[in-house]
Amino acid sequence: MSGHSKWATIRRKKGAIDAKRGKIFTKLIREISTAARLGGGTVDGNPRLRLAVEKARAENMPKDTIQRAILKGAGGGEGSSFEEVLYEGYGPGGVAVLVEGLTDNRARTVSEVRHCFSKHGGNMGTQGCVSHLFEKKGNVVFEGVDADPLMEAALEGGADDVLEDEGVFTVVTHPNHLESVRAALEKAGFVPKSAEITKHAATQVSLAGDAAVTMVKLAEALEDLDDVQTVHANFDISAEELAKLA
Repeated sequence: MSGHSKWATIRRKKGAIDAKRGKIFTKLIREISTAARLGGGTVDGNPRLRLAVEKARAENMPKDTIQRAILKGAGGGEGSSFEEVLYEGYGPGGVAVLVEGLTDNRARTVSEVRHCFSKHGGNMGTQGCVSHLFEKKGNVVFEGVDADPLMEAALEGGADDVLEDEGVFTVVTHPNHLESVRAALEKAGFVPKSAEITKHAATQVSLAGDAAVTMVKLAEALEDLDDVQTVHANFDISAEELAKLA
């Protein structure tokens, strides 16, 4: 069992989850459509689509909205298609930042992302400047469970590690094993809060004071862009510093 802190954990603690339902739906619809376009519109045969649909259901997205997004991506609906984009850069204190997006206008998106970096103490970098610091992993998240039985079941199910942060447990897997590990944990009686493919940083940069404040503002500003799906960053903020931010 190891400790782990990343932007998603910090965001949850800070309570800075985007409460704008329409914006959440916009991002989820883009992901559902893109997943269906790339891997087909059948949930059982498309793991990426299955994860996207599960996220949408967790946000109480109507079934017909989900179905329209699938049809649009799979070719049964009209409208523009989105392409995947990845931007890299640095935040305060040399923090590595990866920005994943889905856009129908690359020029618009890169301009908006660059503006966020420059406005909040960072700068965009060249392709490959920080991506080597991150590794793709599968995450299955649990709350309100006993640590020892979860870890035993996770390792027996083929997981790589179990990370804990103030009662929230993240079972980490190879991305190709996410579905099988989750199934094994569910069979063992553990109901996940979420499951997703994400990126883990090999190293963490500790921030405090003004640098911590500015980095959080940068991450939040990037995530607030319509074309941005996910922000990964390798910064860590202590509980004391986080209390100040809150």
